[in-house]
Amino acid sequence: MAKCAFIGLGVMGYPMAGHLQKAGHDVTVYNRTAAKAEKWVSEYGGSSAPTPAEAAKGAEFVFSCVGNDEDLRSVMLGDGGMFAGMDKGAVLIDNTTASADVARELYAAAKAQGIFFIDAPVSGGQAGAENGVLTVMCGGDQDAFDRAAPVIDAFARSCQLMGASGAGQLTKMVNQICIAGLVQGLSEGVNFGVKAGLDMEKVLDVISKGAAGSWQMENRGSTMVQNKFDFGFAVDWMRKDLGICLEESKRNGARLPVTALVDQFYAQVQERGGNRWDTSSLIDLLARG
Repeated sequence: MAKCAFIGLGVMGYPMAGHLQKAGHDVTVYNRTAAKAEKWVSEYGGSSAPTPAEAAKGAEFVFSCVGNDEDLRSVMLGDGGMFAGMDKGAVLIDNTTASADVARELYAAAKAQGIFFIDAPVSGGQAGAENGVLTVMCGGDQDAFDRAAPVIDAFARSCQLMGASGAGQLTKMVNQICIAGLVQGLSEGVNFGVKAGLDMEKVLDVISKGAAGSWQMENRGSTMVQNKFDFGFAVDWMRKDLGICLEESKRNGARLPVTALVDQFYAQVQERGGNRWDTSSLIDLLARG
């Protein structure tokens, strides 16, 4: 079992760190709001630290799951950052969804310090984190990945190395681009069925077994019919992720017309006060006009 640190106890990080501790690893946590770290310790055991540097001190594997590029820099760099506390040869696994640019930047900074860095964003949402069945997409060096993968398995159903530094983040962008189109299509289909007077529970049961079936349909179709959006992956987070995708597409020349349109639909959901609604709330724009 490994000595680990986990930085960032949000809706994803909190249960992910818990799975590491339950798997028998010795976990020290840090969270910007100290009360949440204390709550985690009372629930899972382990210990907490007052700074990222102190949490990372002596750890073989250091995990992070924070908000965005700037949040990453703030918890990793500087006197109180994770880099300042990490030993040479330790592996830093970043589960934040961020840009490929910041992944490469931090990889280079880590390498200069004798630390290994893996960008390892996750997919599966809050339920996947709580149930320990996340999909983890990694970018970095093979030897570092080989060392980290058995530890990551504590909260993962699937964990793969996708390529060099940044490849994990680029793979997560593909994931979010695909989801954006799926949720919009599902919203239009469900709304159409409701307007046509169909029993949508029966419709979803039938079509989910055919070519239209998807994770989104299985897990969100019924709640979309009921206009329930108080769970899952928040619109604010999705807009952050889609913004990263759209910025990257400017650099690599990929055309994302549907993604750009869906991003604007999510902006309209935010204007309705749906910042924390689940991403399936796209249907609200169709149902209520």
